[in-house]
Amino acid sequence: MERTAAGLISRAAHELGLRADELTAEVEQRLRHELPALWEDPDVARTAAENVVEHVVAALAGLEHAVAPDLIELPSADVERARVLARHGTPLSAMLRAFRLAEEIVLDRLFAELPRLSQDAEQVSAAARQLNVVSTKYVDRVSEQGVRAFQAERDRRLRWRSAMVNEASMCIGTTLDIARTTQELADFATEQFADLVTVDLLDTVLRGQDTAGQSPLTLRRMAQGPDADAGGLQPPVRPQELHVCPEGSACAEALSSGRPSRQQHGRASGVPRVHSTLVVPLRARGTTLGVAEFHRYGTAKPYDDEDLLLAQEIAVRAAVAVDNARHYTHARATALTLQRSLLPREAPRQSAVDVAYRYLPAGSESGVGGDWYDVIPLSGARVALVVGDVVGHGIRAAATMGRLRTAVRTLADIDLPPDELLTHLDDVVLRLANEASSDPDTGPEADVGRDNGATCLYAVYDPVARRCTLSRAGHVPPVVVVRDGTADVLELPPGPPLGRGGLPFETMEVDLPEGTLIALCTDGLIEARTPARATGEDPSAPTGAASDPTPDIDAGLATLRQVLARPAPSLEAACDSVLEALLPSRPDDDVALLLARTRSLGADRVATWELEADPAVVARARSDVSRKLTDWGLEELAFVAELVVSELVTNAIRYGRPPIRLRLIHDRSLLCEVSDAGSTTPHLRRARVFDEGGRGLLLVAQLAGQWGTRHARRGKTVWAELSETAEFPALAFE
Repeated sequence: MERTAAGLISRAAHELGLRADELTAEVEQRLRHELPALWEDPDVARTAAENVVEHVVAALAGLEHAVAPDLIELPSADVERARVLARHGTPLSAMLRAFRLAEEIVLDRLFAELPRLSQDAEQVSAAARQLNVVSTKYVDRVSEQGVRAFQAERDRRLRWRSAMVNEASMCIGTTLDIARTTQELADFATEQFADLVTVDLLDTVLRGQDTAGQSPLTLRRMAQGPDADAGGLQPPVRPQELHVCPEGSACAEALSSGRPSRQQHGRASGVPRVHSTLVVPLRARGTTLGVAEFHRYGTAKPYDDEDLLLAQEIAVRAAVAVDNARHYTHARATALTLQRSLLPREAPRQSAVDVAYRYLPAGSESGVGGDWYDVIPLSGARVALVVGDVVGHGIRAAATMGRLRTAVRTLADIDLPPDELLTHLDDVVLRLANEASSDPDTGPEADVGRDNGATCLYAVYDPVARRCTLSRAGHVPPVVVVRDGTADVLELPPGPPLGRGGLPFETMEVDLPEGTLIALCTDGLIEARTPARATGEDPSAPTGAASDPTPDIDAGLATLRQVLARPAPSLEAACDSVLEALLPSRPDDDVALLLARTRSLGADRVATWELEADPAVVARARSDVSRKLTDWGLEELAFVAELVVSELVTNAIRYGRPPIRLRLIHDRSLLCEVSDAGSTTPHLRRARVFDEGGRGLLLVAQLAGQWGTRHARRGKTVWAELSETAEFPALAFE
């Protein structure tokens, strides 16, 4: 061969090529020592080893045949190997460092061969300089190609990861339900990059605490995917079961440190056949909520750093959704508990009506609201039926509802007519709005006037007169169903919603035969989207005028009339039928429904006497009362009743105005009523020792279980309730 620098390089490359196996082994050993990260993953290690062999062989062949560096044929799989390294998350610097280390080793061996093949120092020097140039150009060319392929794959992976994260953001957290949100995380991950997913939340977090608690940590399995057995593989813990996170486990480390981890060839969480696992904590707003584990057993490729990064980004979004659901669940539970505690636990004992009622919180994100109902016994065997609706949702609305319900009960106790009661209630709402507007804790974004508005329907039924007096403040009208099944909407004067101030309310009186059904409800019932089963339509039919989901009060009232017109075995069954017909599975607003079937007290249970304004009639009134109580079998009450009637009639004669009327009502107790046309309200006072009078009402108050005064448009009625089981105190006056 010609004694030139190129010839010397060719001979050296040939000699070294004969020992290529030895050379590649040396390069691999050096890479293992300098770049151990390349050998942790089997796929990456195999790729690196193949790269070493093929590049060493290609470079030596090019040098041996004096091929220009830019014409040396690179290994055909070189680009794909760069992509493999990128997919495995291998740093670009590690790949470039491997090229330089391999170049350094090969050059060292070639430089060692040159002096052995030639004694010409000048030729050896020229060959060494040429080797440096050729190797540098070759490595630069290889590096440029590898970087382009590596970066293209990295960009593709970044786009894919970004697309996965965006898709996860749309698929996870579609509701404010914790179980559903965690299951959405499990389902998404099993569809995209995992064979098995488990999601566990700290039991303390689910119970409202923001701390993990003491070790060992107790977790609740919230979700796993796939839902059914996948090839017979299932973790030992089932959904909704509690289990302990062992100390020192990857799960415990993730929960305590907040850092994810990647495990290869392990038996994660006691699940056999799993060869690769990602353990990612679920953290949101500085609180560790739980942990998600992503397993592979059917996919040959183990998880890499890129997969871990993807799992982290998805877990972050899922954790925020879970935390939102957690806070919503706790706030909703608090508001619902408050709402339930402020609603009547059971209907009071009374004889005027039979009642059934329902309250359902909203199934949407708005949560519990301010709807309420009430049944209030009144004097004269009457009963008040109330349904109201506070604008807004949440704890504020529930608290306002409680205050309004208390106000209604207080006003009902003083026997105000319905229109006057609503007028006073309107003032209460205005005061609440003023208080809220001056509250320093009220945010500037709060619409105080809107949040304190309310509607109400107040009805008083008298079972003796079989008459109902109603008034409403912006509320939906009631539906009345008589015995023959005819159902009508009572077109009451509308009245303004509560909180407007200064506007009058009107009343309406209707006669209701015994057995009449009256239905009071809030707008959440009749404005709900009516299900197909209520209208008899095909649920798969296109949306038309009859199935338009737009809230329609008239359509809702019409459906309510249709349902109530159908015979029902009981009021409870009628309530269920109404809710089934009118409500979707998750109503957008809370619902209050009150059904009442009227009863009557006939003439055999009521006795009435018209009295003259003459003290002489008092004795006759006592005698009449005694005879009537004997007819009713209430002889035990005769003495007390005579005393009470005597005092009430005497007061009416002395301080009232004619006409005077005495009425006895035999209900659950004995009701004594004395009415006159005067407007002066009697009241208790403490009589002095030598006073001849002033003890009458004190006597009535001690003998009666309850007593009071109610005013009518003209005059008043003083009443007292006597019970056969009452224990009367000993009467002694100094």
